[in-house]
Amino acid sequence: MNVSNNCSVTNLEVYHHVHLICLALYNIIFFFGVLFNGLALWVFFCKIKKWTETRVYVINLVFADCFVICTLPSMAYLLWNKSTRDKLCQFTEAMYIINMVVSMYIISFISIDRYIAIKHPLKARTFRSPSKAALLCGLLWVSVIIGVTLRVWQKHTTLCFQMDTTAPTTLSLLSMFFVFTLPLAILTFCSIEVIRNLKRHLNLNKNSPEEKLIQKAVYIIYANLIVFLVCFLPAYLGVLARFIIERVGATCFLIQVMKNFSLMTMCIATSNCCLDSICYYFVTKEFHEAFLLPKPCTEKADQIHPSQTHTC
Repeated sequence: MNVSNNCSVTNLEVYHHVHLICLALYNIIFFFGVLFNGLALWVFFCKIKKWTETRVYVINLVFADCFVICTLPSMAYLLWNKSTRDKLCQFTEAMYIINMVVSMYIISFISIDRYIAIKHPLKARTFRSPSKAALLCGLLWVSVIIGVTLRVWQKHTTLCFQMDTTAPTTLSLLSMFFVFTLPLAILTFCSIEVIRNLKRHLNLNKNSPEEKLIQKAVYIIYANLIVFLVCFLPAYLGVLARFIIERVGATCFLIQVMKNFSLMTMCIATSNCCLDSICYYFVTKEFHEAFLLPKPCTEKADQIHPSQTHTC
């Protein structure tokens, strides 16, 4: 690491007002996260009886968000007290990272499932089923738990949630790719393609009863994509910028600014656990309604059968 020798742990402390902001955000996220995700669990287990692909994905997403929320009190305590990397810290780090990564990938899986159902309806019956969705989620949980646990336990840092600057550059870049870049690219591509397809159907159904439903579905996809970008893109850019400046050489002041910026973006990313809950309703109710009405015969090739559009 090409950083000035004067940059010690004490020189790179987090600003006090950043600690206060993050503590306040974690408390707000914890309160609303428990409320919204608890309500979501009640709805999915008590009110919705039919198992479909998106129900499998969303239930996994709810559990991932709940586990992240459960780590927030420990995170707030560890960050506020500038705790060293003891067993509690390692467990909290692993739990937080595992479930944040799973959450991002589940959102990506929902977008892929939506893309297949809308863009390739004839292949949807082959590629989409609740059992396949459950298998995919199971493989995701196992791979992420193994990968993150090994990564966290091999970190060589002094303080909790401190970036490991001794990690090999290739390993760090691979971690950033699989944690941020890949799910972001998947969601962006699938969302754009689905929006294009929905708008094409919208043009074919002007002044029809389903026009408003299709338009509403377009807005929902835009909202989901914007929520994901607002929550996770700043965190990705913060980690990437900090990675670059700590390896190419920078002043202690700049490194400290980036450290504080990274902590703030991590707090913002955690808010996704609450915002996901708002999307549950739309993903499982509004989206598939856009294609429940029958299509004209001229759209035979692109027609989506109602059974293929159910995503709840």
